[in-house]
Amino acid sequence: MKIVVTGANGFTGQHTVQYLASKGFEVFALSRGKARLAHHPSIHYHACELTNVSSVDELINQIKPDWIIHIAAMSKPDECNNERENCLLHNLQATIYLGEAANRHQSKFIYFSTDFIFGENGPHGEDDITGPLNFYGESKLQAENWVKQYVPKAVIVRPVFIYGPELPGSRPSFIQWVQKQLIQEKSIKVVNDQKRTPTYVFDICQGIETIILGNHEGIFHLAGSEIITPYQMAVEVANCLSLNINLIEAVDSTTFPEPVKRAKQSGLKIDRAQAILNYKPHSFAEGVRKSFLADQLLNN
Repeated sequence: MKIVVTGANGFTGQHTVQYLASKGFEVFALSRGKARLAHHPSIHYHACELTNVSSVDELINQIKPDWIIHIAAMSKPDECNNERENCLLHNLQATIYLGEAANRHQSKFIYFSTDFIFGENGPHGEDDITGPLNFYGESKLQAENWVKQYVPKAVIVRPVFIYGPELPGSRPSFIQWVQKQLIQEKSIKVVNDQKRTPTYVFDICQGIETIILGNHEGIFHLAGSEIITPYQMAVEVANCLSLNINLIEAVDSTTFPEPVKRAKQSGLKIDRAQAILNYKPHSFAEGVRKSFLADQLLNN
């Protein structure tokens, strides 16, 4: 089975590509620049500009994939707010190009969205009323709506606050940032008034595999089961690694003034994924433990 994965050099993309290749899928990894992926005989890397329709068409026509997993996005809310035209080009137009290519080649399409399409009062279910609080969320919602309308039997996946092992060449996730600061005995301030359902990256990968093997369609929330704050996450990292919890200071979000609004009470409900996909996410504590165990193996 041939699978295209966009955003292959990013954190989630790297993990998805390598996980699917390890499961025996033939994976065509698409991203910008040089590949940051570990060598694997089932991984084929292609540099591709997703905002160029002819490049997208040519590559999808060449590969003729069974599935296209579209993870690539302009995902920094502040940047999206300041560069709105560029944001729509990457988050909406690129999705349209890929979705149209999927339709032409009868490829199944998985679109990676975000909890940012919702507003406050989380955790949210798949069918809750949307209400993005910033332009990033709005751009992803516009792309979602296009996929729902124009790509038959598409899958929309929504994760939250993804973390996991740090792969070579990828930027670290939040938990590695906490680890590195505490190892250097630096004090850190972490917000304690924003709630999320953090997602262990391997739970997403397993969910994607189940969707593909079961030929599922529709919207699935692939997130963690616990609604916790970044401060609580940081404390768990310290506990896991026996680092100094006293270096972590709980603050509210006014400590870090931001140009765009973010939800205080976010997160996603995972009941549908549990019922249909038999989705069983790790606890945050277990996800953190496995992440750092994997980090040690990768660095040795």
